[in-house]
Parts: sequence; structure tokens; C-alpha cells
Amino acid sequence: MILSDHKTKIVCTIGPSSSSEEMIRGLILRGMNVARLNFSHGELSDHREIIYRIRKISREMDKIVPILVDLPGPKIRIGTLSKEPLLLQQGEIVILTSSAEFMGDSFIPVDFPKLTESVSPGSLIYINDGFLQLECLEVSGQNVKCKVIVGGELTSHKGVNLPGSDVFLEPVTENDLKVIDFSLEEGLDCFSISFIESADDIKKIREYAESKEKKVFLVAKIEREKAVKNIDSILLEADAIMIARGDLGVEIPIEDVPIVQKKIIHKANLLSIPVITATQMLESMTSNIRPTRAEATDVANAIIDGTDAVMLSAETAVGKYPLATVEMMAKIATKTEKWRGTSKTGISQMKKAMAKMQLQIDDIISLQINEALQQLPIKYVLVPTASGETCRRVSRFRPDVWVIGFSRYPHTCNIMAFQYGVHPIFVKGQVTDWEQKAFEKLRQYALYIPGELVIITQGQTAGHGIKGGTNLLKFIRLE
Repeated sequence: MILSDHKTKIVCTIGPSSSSEEMIRGLILRGMNVARLNFSHGELSDHREIIYRIRKISREMDKIVPILVDLPGPKIRIGTLSKEPLLLQQGEIVILTSSAEFMGDSFIPVDFPKLTESVSPGSLIYINDGFLQLECLEVSGQNVKCKVIVGGELTSHKGVNLPGSDVFLEPVTENDLKVIDFSLEEGLDCFSISFIESADDIKKIREYAESKEKKVFLVAKIEREKAVKNIDSILLEADAIMIARGDLGVEIPIEDVPIVQKKIIHKANLLSIPVITATQMLESMTSNIRPTRAEATDVANAIIDGTDAVMLSAETAVGKYPLATVEMMAKIATKTEKWRGTSKTGISQMKKAMAKMQLQIDDIISLQINEALQQLPIKYVLVPTASGETCRRVSRFRPDVWVIGFSRYPHTCNIMAFQYGVHPIFVKGQVTDWEQKAFEKLRQYALYIPGELVIITQGQTAGHGIKGGTNLLKFIRLE
């Protein structure tokens, strides 16, 4: 086994361009850590086949590659156009309609029954992440008369945003529950929840899974203004956060997105909650072999901010160069991490912020580990773990060395795959001596040279399914 050069995790959306066994294998080889399936598209039978392929390839490669189920959520979309693409000209008058009946070529259908209740004269309507902009002039019956402010080509099923409006939509839909049922039956346990507004939206899905006696890892997608306002309570309920900048950049002023991104990442880092930064990271590589300089800088800045993972959407799902895109993402991450390792600014900021917190024993041990990593030539931090929590606490300091998490729980291994610099290793069966088992696994995978120094940290409850309890820190020179 060879550990990758980059510790920032890479989430790849699997789609038509990347769903073959050959492509999945190539993505893993180039740095994919998590495979995302977008259930807004495709049939369940298609997703079942892709799930089978991902599992087959990851087993063959002896890699832990969790599958992230992206729930559709209550997305408002343009309906099916009679002719497409439809070119909207600036200053043109168009009519959006929520009527299911065909109204003629001059009407644009919208799959949202309460459209006329959600807008009023003067309201702005954004389509396709804001690339098309309309202003509401008049509301009548099921129709909304609009003026085109920013025109362009419109195709069927593009997303619609109504910033500042009450959209009367439940973040967790009946379709979401059907997708969850399907996913749980397939043995999947990682979900990203679209368009949440509060912690209660996350609780609904957790409680639904618990009613099925299933344990799940829930990623809260931050893409609405209310979610930004409620971020503190959301962080206390979510297992991870995704900053979904596409819809977020329409729901809030686009100039606010960079600062919101930095603030959310900082808050999540303090709480040791994994963060995924998403949307348009290397967008130009959907059709080009190289990214723009601005995109490369965007990825680097997200890593410097402290994100645990960076995500690719269209770039790997429908793009021309999915393998080259992942390879480029990995290269940017590797270079950025090396620079950050020499600057140490993130570590000092984290310590300063933690000084204001009420610390637990686990926090103190993670601080001690970080101090040791600054002073000694440590090869790895070894963490036998039941929940993955200790790995998260160590990971928040963005160590230069790999944190290797050992667990006999597949769910915990999946969780650790989202954490910066944490490499999960599954241990089958009961274990009486985790220290010896960790060394055995290192030898099995040829991960060290005799004489190298490692840190091992664990608790009395390690491996017994009990969260927390880390109270041991040892320095060991490997033989």
C-alpha cells in the first residue's frame, strides 16, 4: 500500500463520464477518496449498478471508498420545454407558469405549484445558478409575468432560485425518503442533505434512519441563507458540512460567499467537524484539459482555509477529462499542503481559538500530539478507534504526517475517509491488543522502516463501540 501525497480528501461525482469500472479504478488511483452519487439524476436501477461497481473495484484495490448519497431535496426546476434551447433576450417579457397544462411556446413551465405564492412584483428570479436573471412584473393565477434582466440559453430542468422569498418547501421530501430507503437497503450510510435550513432538518433524517435501526453519517449542505444564519446549531447536529457554493451564491450576495466559506470552515475546524468545499472548483476542466489560474487558486485557498475535502461535480460526472481533473486536484492539494506545513499559521490560529474553549481530555491529547509532531520526527499517528472522533480531533491541526485510524466498524472507516489526513484501515474480528494489531497492519502493508518513531493514542474503550474515552498517549520506535 502506498499512501497518497495529498491529505486533503477528494470527493468525485460519478456520472456518465466516470461510471465504468475502468474509470472508477482510474479515479481511485489518481486520488478519489469518496464517490458521490447525485440522486437528482438517473434511475435507482442505474445507481444500483454503479454502487456495485464502486464496491467491486474498491475491494479489489483494498481501498475504503465510501459512497456519498446526495439527496435531491426540494429543488425548484424549470419543466420540460417544448423547444430547446430557448434563447432569452435581455428586456424580453416572458411568462413562467406552474400550470401542468401546455400553454404554448411563449410560456416557461416551472415544477413548483406554489410559484405564484412565493414571488411578487419586484422579486428577482434566478435560473441556472444565476446565469439567467428575471424580474417579476405581475402575478396572475398560475402565471408570473417577468422581464429578462440577464439573458442567455435556457434548457429544461435547470434550477430556479427565489432569494429572499418564502418558498414553502419542506427540506426533506417524500422522494428523499424513498432514496434513503433504497440506499439503506443497499448498505449505504453516508448522506448529504440538500437545502436544509435548520438543525431540525438533519434530525428528521437521523430519526428516520434510527427508526430503521440504521446508523448514518449526515452531511449538511449549506446552500440557503437560513442555513448560514443557523450554522451554529446545524454544526452541533451534523456529522459534516458541505459548502455548496452554487445555490449559496444565488441565495446570498455572491460577494459574501468567500467570507461565509472561511467563517464556516473555521467554526467547523474548532468543533472537529469535517468540511467539504464544493461547486465549480475546477469547472473549466469539464471541457478543457487544464484549469484556469483562478480555479487552481480557489482550490488552494479552500485548503489553506482548512477544508477537509474538495469536491468535483460536473468535472467528473459529465466532463471530458475526469481522470486528468482528479490528478490536477491532487497536485494542487499536495503543493498547497507543503506550503502550509512550512507556514504554521493555521496551527497558531487553532491554538489561540481553542484557548477560549472548554477543553476535554481528548482535546488535550490532540494538542500534545500536535506539539510532539513539531519537535520529533514522527512517522505516523496511530489511532485505534470505535467512532473516529479522536482522529477528527488530531486532524483539525492539519498535521504533516498521516493519522492512521484502525477500526473494526465499517461505518467508522467510512467516516474517517472524509477527514483530512486520516487513512482508515478496517480490522476484521475481535481485537484484544490494539497496539499489536496496529503494528501488524503496518507490517502487512509495508508502511514503515524499522527504527521509525510513531505515536499511538487510544482509550480503554477502544474497539468496544463506545464514543470517546481517549486517555493514552505513547511514543514507540518500530522494530
